[in-house]
Parts: sequence; structure tokens; C-alpha cells
Amino acid sequence: MHRALDQAHLAFEAGEVPVGAVVVDAQGTIVGVGRNAPVASCDPSGHAEIRALREAGQQLGNYRLEGCTLFVTLEPCMMCAGAMVHARLSRLVYGAAEPRAGMVESKANLLAQPWFNHQVAVTGGVLASPAKKLLKRFFIERRAPSGE
Repeated sequence: MHRALDQAHLAFEAGEVPVGAVVVDAQGTIVGVGRNAPVASCDPSGHAEIRALREAGQQLGNYRLEGCTLFVTLEPCMMCAGAMVHARLSRLVYGAAEPRAGMVESKANLLAQPWFNHQVAVTGGVLASPAKKLLKRFFIERRAPSGE
């Protein structure tokens, strides 16, 4: 999760919502990293999770990421939760809850639906405090008067 927080800090520095993600294989090796970049990439799917999953797929030579764990600093949205199911990800570990759009536990529990052909194990709240603080700082700074 610390490496995911590093990615979130890079997103913050780039002016993107500070969310970071890493994919770790069954041996504990990081095989994919990502940070939010939908603004810079002009890509609505440019979420940290999607970028990390894409890199892991390329690194492993397979879109199926069985045995892999995704660490992300913020509870995933609907798009990212769906990508995890399609990737056959084994486990998700996330930091801060996302009460407005979190689709893993806050608003819905998409990953636990019995109709999916794959189930992803979930652990939430890991290093939630530093992830929340970074997000809060980002939005406070974005909403602060520009001094005009």
C-alpha cells in the first residue's frame, strides 16, 4: 500500500485527484503501477486502478491476473470494480472508503455479487488515514480562493 500511496502523491503533484494503485503478483513482485491521470490523458478510463491493471497485463502477457492483488488508495468505482472481475483479480486491498461513489462496500458491493463468474476477495481500510489526508488536502487546495 505504501507504493500505491507513492503513486497517489505523484498524481497530486500532477494536479490529478490523488489516487494510486499497484498490482502485485503471487510472489509479491509489483507488476503494474498506476496513478490517476484522466485529465492529462484525456481519458475517462484513466483511473489509477485501470492503469495499473493494464500495465500488469502487459508485464505478465495476459489480461487474466489470477493470483494477483491490487492495492489502491481509494475504494474503487463501478468501472474499476468491473475491470477487476474481468481481469480475474484474486484480491483487492484499498485504503480510504469512497462514500459517494465507492462500489466495493460504500454504495454497493459489486464484487460480492453471485452472478459474476469470478469473485474478488476484499480488504478495506488499509492505510486509510494517509490516503484520506492526501485527498482532503487536494480538494481543500483546489477549492481555495486563487487570491485574485
